[in-house]
Amino acid sequence: MSPEFLLTALIVVLIPGTGVVYTLSCGLLGGARASLWAALGCTFGIVPHLAASILGLAAVLHASAVAFQAVKIAGVLYLMWLAWGLWRETGALSVRPEAGQEAPRRGLRIALRGVLINILNPKLSIFFLAFLPQFVPADAANPLPLMGLLSATFMAMTFAVFVVYGLMAAAVRTKVAESPRVMTWLRRSFAAVIAGLGVRLAVAER
Repeated sequence: MSPEFLLTALIVVLIPGTGVVYTLSCGLLGGARASLWAALGCTFGIVPHLAASILGLAAVLHASAVAFQAVKIAGVLYLMWLAWGLWRETGALSVRPEAGQEAPRRGLRIALRGVLINILNPKLSIFFLAFLPQFVPADAANPLPLMGLLSATFMAMTFAVFVVYGLMAAAVRTKVAESPRVMTWLRRSFAAVIAGLGVRLAVAER
């Protein structure tokens, strides 16, 4: 595994995107545990895209305008639904405390939303289709194991960076959680950002 791959992958993971925004919002509004669930969900959400890249399915998505638009529309609608729920404080990022058996269920809901955020972004499949093969030697006898290793490394880096983002946000939360006005402002700000990311996805081309 080349240093170039590690450096490039780190830069890609550090760049704020929908997953980072979601993890930050979970950390600020729900605390450290919520941010860990979000990081886990967003990490697993890239698995289908990595698998599609390895198996060549991403090329189909890139070539088919209908398939690309279908996944994109689903992703846009989901982001808008998530933003609306956050604005009204009825979604996974509700700041109302939950106890008992509800807490693990809430964590799973947060993770599931993170998975869906990344699964429903067709740009990720096309990104990995262009990204991974660059670091596989052209003369490799069996490139699949190497692509699998690169994918696993990328996932590990994604999870680690997202955890750091989330825990940093959770640390700040203790300073603002006592102010309902600030929490409401944060909720609605994140809702607006997520809606904006949905609009950006809506106008994205293959």
